[in-house]
Amino acid sequence: QVQLVESGGGLVQAGDSLRLSCAASGRTFSSYGMGWFRQAPGKEREFVATIRSGGSTYYAGSVKGRFTISRDNAKNTSYLQMNSLKPEDTAVYYCAVRIYFSFGDLGWVIPREYGYWGQGTQVTVSS
Repeated sequence: QVQLVESGGGLVQAGDSLRLSCAASGRTFSSYGMGWFRQAPGKEREFVATIRSGGSTYYAGSVKGRFTISRDNAKNTSYLQMNSLKPEDTAVYYCAVRIYFSFGDLGWVIPREYGYWGQGTQVTVSS
């Protein structure tokens, strides 16, 4: 079965860095787009970043310039390097693989377009 496992979350102070990993198994995703979403307490799940099969990336405006998404297809793994963390970055971070294309290019930021999800990893940034 397909499984995505996030790791690397934790408690850090504002301004610190953190690197999240998403190890996939059960299926090779080199031809699929992979993304990261986050969900803060009391808020809807929101798009953070995506990396396409060809390597192009796209980021939410709130993290652009601070976060970097990457992938290692040989390891079937995606990463999210988070720098200059802010308290508002506090959330559970989920990695995902896009499976559906009901919304075309707009779907890259829509959770429903992603068919596989990890269990999430908590990132807490103190002020």
